[in-house]
Parts: sequence; C-alpha cells; structure tokens
Amino acid sequence: MVAITVILAAVIGTFVLGLGESVDQGATAGISYDSDSQNVTVVSLGPNTDKVACGSVTGNNTTDVGGEFSCAPGNNVVAVTPGGEATVIRTDLGN
Repeated sequence: MVAITVILAAVIGTFVLGLGESVDQGATAGISYDSDSQNVTVVSLGPNTDKVACGSVTGNNTTDVGGEFSCAPGNNVVAVTPGGEATVIRTDLGN
C-alpha cells in the first residue's frame, strides 16, 4: 500500500511540476528516394522539423511535404529542427 502511494505521488508530482515538458524532440521526417532521378520526396514532417536536406543542414533541401530535391547516391538525408540541429534519417542513399 505504501509503495502504491509513493508511485502515485511521484506521477502526480511529475504532472504538476511539468517535468516531462522540458524534453526536446529531434527532427523527424518520412521520405522516398528515386535512385533513377536521384530525387528525394518528403512524405511527412514531424512537429519539430523545419526542413529536410541532402548531406548537411545547408545542402539541397525542402520545407514542404511533397517537396523534392536532388541528392546524389552515397549522401545522407537529414531532418533539421528550427534551431538548426540535424538528425540523420537515411544513410548512404542508393546503397
């Protein structure tokens, strides 16, 4: 009974203090890649995603679902947060 009370108090305390809200989420996106045309098409963007780019934050990119950009084989595709943090979502295209 005491253990249940302690666990319940911890859960309620977490919600009241808002401790779970301070966790930053990385950028996410869904893509498709056409190896013949070497085009990446964005099929979905996560809530904390500003753009999807080829190779690095400054590479060819798009900010829209349905948007396309060229990306040569061997490159990585990254999703980028509004703050400029990149998350690799596909490595070594075409391989």
